[in-house]
Formats: sequence, structure tokens, C-alpha cells
Amino acid sequence: MLKAALLELPARHAAVDAAFGDLEALLTEGPCDLALLPECSLTGYVDDQGRCDPTPLAEALDGPTARRVASLAKRYGTAIGAPLVERDEARYYNSYLVIDRHGALLRRYRKRHPWFPERWATPGTEPHGTFELGGLTLSLAICFDVHFLEVEAACELQRADALLFPSAWVDGGPNDLRGPLFGALATRFGVVIANANWGPGTPRVRGQGGSRVVGPEGELARLPPGASAPARLDVTLRRR
Repeated sequence: MLKAALLELPARHAAVDAAFGDLEALLTEGPCDLALLPECSLTGYVDDQGRCDPTPLAEALDGPTARRVASLAKRYGTAIGAPLVERDEARYYNSYLVIDRHGALLRRYRKRHPWFPERWATPGTEPHGTFELGGLTLSLAICFDVHFLEVEAACELQRADALLFPSAWVDGGPNDLRGPLFGALATRFGVVIANANWGPGTPRVRGQGGSRVVGPEGELARLPPGASAPARLDVTLRRR
């Protein structure tokens, strides 16, 4: 059993201190085993003009952002899943880190399928893989990766208890495909999907909000529609 908190941070750009302030405020709301942040939520996914290029905020894997997340993980005694715009020599990756409660890097995943506007991002080549946390087997994917998981991550999804799925989703209302996409994957592979999505902010676009957990039996929990960010959704993830 793993107590997880899906943290919905508001859309903003180049306001890293404010994002960390929201993260710490949400961590103080109560203990959890894992706090999960949305895609690019510490740097911002796009600026207030809708331009997608966070590379001026990129850092190395062992840079200030990772160290700051590790410090919070140790302080609050919880693992933290956090995004990183990662610089590796001349390449940039839309990466995601899971840092354990002792401040050690447990998993680094590079988004395999950057969305069309993410021309700055190099596609990751490593498999989705699995890792263990709190007695559960977990896997990772980021946003647009969802369209390729059935083929590329079938083995991982078949053995994982939960898929951690940070996103900056851009389809809203009747065009929000998360429900059918998550439902189909959860049913086929018997996996629970924990989606931490960016929240309403600046810019305001369709698809913000609605962080949720979906299992083979259907939707298990969701932040209420129209919830203002920052917000927190507490859920319990269990073994199959």
C-alpha cells in the first residue's frame, strides 16, 4: 500500500521559487509516501504567449532543482516525483525524477515522445522500465507518451501495480481523451494510472486540471472540475 498525493500546480512560466513554494505548502497538508508533480510544473510548460521553450531554465541531472527536491524529500520524509528540463551536453530532455524519502535518485525517465511543439526536446531512448517503492511496482510515462504505451510499454504495464503519469494536457471538455485512453490501458493491463496534471494558471488553456486516478474498475478519484490550483488529491495505491 502506498499513500500518494497528486499535486496540481498552476500553469506559470519561469517562476521556479513560486512553484517550490506551492510544492512545500502542499506537502505540509499531511504525510504521504509519494508526492507526484505535473509535467514541467517547476519551470512552466509554455510562457504567457503560448511559446514552448523552457531550455533557458534547463539544468543538469545533479543541478539545483534536483538538490532542492531532494532536500524537501528528506525534510518531509516522502518520495517526490518531480519534472526536470534536463540539459545533457548539447541536448535537452523533458525528464522526470523520482527521489526517495532519503533524498536519493530512485528513477530518471526521459519522455520518449515529445509533443509537436516540444521541438526543443530530444526524444528519450530508454525503456519505460519499472521500479519499486513502498512495496509496489511502478512505471513512468509523460503526457504524449500515452499514445504509444500499448506497444512500447506492454511488458511494464503487465507487471506494474501503477503507472505514474505526469502531464500538461491540452485537450478539454468533450475532447479530453484522458478518460477513454486511461480506461482502455487500465482495463487491458490491469494497472492503475495516477495522473498529476497542470492546473489552471497563466496561460489558461483547455485540459488544465482534472488530475485523477483510473483503475480497471473505472475512475477511482479526481480533483473536482474547476478546482483552483494549487490543489492536492490524496489516494491509496495498492498491489494488484
